[in-house]
Amino acid sequence: MPGIQTNQINLYGRKAIVTGGASGLGLAAARRLLRSGANVALWDLNQEVLEQLKADLAAEGPVRIAAVNIADPQAVRQAFEQSLEELGAVDILVNSAGIAGPAVPAIRYTPNDWQSVIDINLSGTFYCCQAVLPHMLERNYGRIVNIASVAGKDGNPNASAYSASKAGVIALTKSLAKEVAKSEIRINCVTPAAVRTPIFEQITQEHIDFMLSKIPLGRLGQPEEIAAMIAWLCSEECSFSTGAAFDLSGGRSTY
Repeated sequence: MPGIQTNQINLYGRKAIVTGGASGLGLAAARRLLRSGANVALWDLNQEVLEQLKADLAAEGPVRIAAVNIADPQAVRQAFEQSLEELGAVDILVNSAGIAGPAVPAIRYTPNDWQSVIDINLSGTFYCCQAVLPHMLERNYGRIVNIASVAGKDGNPNASAYSASKAGVIALTKSLAKEVAKSEIRINCVTPAAVRTPIFEQITQEHIDFMLSKIPLGRLGQPEEIAAMIAWLCSEECSFSTGAAFDLSGGRSTY
């Protein structure tokens, strides 16, 4: 497969928060934003990994870090205040933090497992948006990109909580976008098909094979491919798209 060509997207001077920024799509997005000229604050649970990434990414641009559990609204508010003080402003929010949950039939899902997936994937995304939006409204500018999933459109078997949470992220994106549509804030989401990231460690090979079988291109997505779309959605050029779900599914979704 040919290498991915990187087109330049101008984010110079923009200040971004990326949740789930220590790995996977969050890290890929953070790298792409840095290379596009943005200052980036990485949010994640793992303080040790964040410290290492801060050093590793320093050559690519200014990086701040905050260890935060996005399922805790108070922790999110505190992390936002910290990042706002460090960055001086927040122009961009990329909500990438999430978990897969168990790959089991819904009748075997425990209430705790269900609640954990909803708390992180859906409620956590809401808490982050809620923390950032007043600041963006005050400045009359912002770009928010939520990482949903094609599972939120199609519903994957043995992934009821994950599918439901990502469907909720899509609907949340549409609702929030309409609430602020008269401003210069744009809120969109991306709905990738399977992309090989550390979240694959949480699911079975059988489930990975099922997801791959649904992709007409016959391969998994690359984090850099998702990050390229995210970077454009974070730019000023994304001026007439809001409340939209952008597919990156290798042909799986055609609607």
